[in-house]
Amino acid sequence: MNPWVIVLIAGLMETAWALGLKYSDGFTRLWPSVATILGALASFWLLATAMKSLPVGTAYAVWVGIGAVGTAIAAVILFGEPATLMRAAGIGLILAGIVVLKFA
Repeated sequence: MNPWVIVLIAGLMETAWALGLKYSDGFTRLWPSVATILGALASFWLLATAMKSLPVGTAYAVWVGIGAVGTAIAAVILFGEPATLMRAAGIGLILAGIVVLKFA
């Protein structure tokens, strides 16, 4: 599989486990906690797999960016966090950084 596709999936898994942290309520709820831990492990494993053939700095930065953007967007949708112009601008800047790093 293409290592960039693996990084994309790993970044989406990062979004999932970051949201899981909220649902786990500080790891006090069993099943959300288990899902969060499994999601984090899967995300790290996928990132490590992709790094076999990608530069570490680029792969890690893209992974974090995908996770940050995904989490910010999901938080607006799922938790009613404000969708402000500044938040949208920040997300846009992160996306621009991901694109530049991917093609650098």
